[in-house]
Amino acid sequence: MEEWSREQWEEMMKTSSLAAFYLYTPLCGTCAVASKMMDVVKHVVSDIPIGKANLNYIQDVAFDYEIESVPCLIISENGKIRDKIYAFQSVPYLFEKLQLND
Repeated sequence: MEEWSREQWEEMMKTSSLAAFYLYTPLCGTCAVASKMMDVVKHVVSDIPIGKANLNYIQDVAFDYEIESVPCLIISENGKIRDKIYAFQSVPYLFEKLQLND
């Protein structure tokens, strides 16, 4: 999964019908598990742009997007934030969340 800057994330939100931004910190144990899950998800849903970022380096994102904790998966649909996921229950759960709403 590619590391994104805030600018890359916001560009993907504008240009893709569905996009996701995975936020983590390197010393977070739960993030380590979530990162492994996200690697699997990225391979399964390769048609959806998914990026990641170490929240320590883009703290303004935490403030502006009202991120409560890490790990966090922000999902945008048609340029708007649709979901903020904090409980990474399973790979199938994440896969389901990364489907377009009809």
